[in-house]
Amino acid sequence: MIVNLLENGWEVIYHRAHALLAAQIAGHWQKESSLPSSRLFETVAAIAQHDDLEREWEEELLTSAGAPLDFRLEKSLNVEQLYGQIEEALYRGRWVAMLTSMHLCFLNQAKSDKSEELNKFLDEQKFRQQQWRKELGINDREAEKQYAFMRWCDRLSLILCLQEIPSAHRSLEIITFPDGTRYDIQQLENSYLTVTPWVFAETKFTVNVDACYLDRLKFETNDEIKAALKTAPRKLCEWTFVKDSC
Repeated sequence: MIVNLLENGWEVIYHRAHALLAAQIAGHWQKESSLPSSRLFETVAAIAQHDDLEREWEEELLTSAGAPLDFRLEKSLNVEQLYGQIEEALYRGRWVAMLTSMHLCFLNQAKSDKSEELNKFLDEQKFRQQQWRKELGINDREAEKQYAFMRWCDRLSLILCLQEIPSAHRSLEIITFPDGTRYDIQQLENSYLTVTPWVFAETKFTVNVDACYLDRLKFETNDEIKAALKTAPRKLCEWTFVKDSC
């Protein structure tokens, strides 16, 4: 879960909702651009399902202090679930599986020294990625460019969900692409958001995500917070992007 502290409770955004927001962002990208490619719909599918591994309703949702467990806090790693996510992605096709595999490698590479099982998974994924690229007729450079687009959408969605947009009209880097192009997000004086350089088909569009609101700061048991989340009021959080004329 993505958890934001409020004055009298918590804002909770499920990871699958965040992934859907990332897919919305991807859908507004300029289709005539060199990114992502003719496989835009498959790429958007990969973006929309990249966090399907997160099944918050089946997991431990509390910290030791009784607060909702934010995804940035360390959790135990289940390598078997990583394998399962790749296999599920493969049912959608090799393109989706390749991008999903690259994403799981990116997320878990830094943890490779903690587990031989994870090391084996990462090595197998790199081999499978090469195999899929050969079968799909895509080289390493193009694959990295496609994955950078996926990670760009993921990161921009997280910036929105985590309320990380800086104040005072300051810019925040989203990511830098393999070709060296850096993309930044900024809030304008009219509260709209802009991205530099502008990469979207429209000059103005709105994206949104569903969020749950808990009116308590602490919970005693996992069942208690699960029940609270099921009945919690929901709100549609919206952000409008515009092409900055300056």
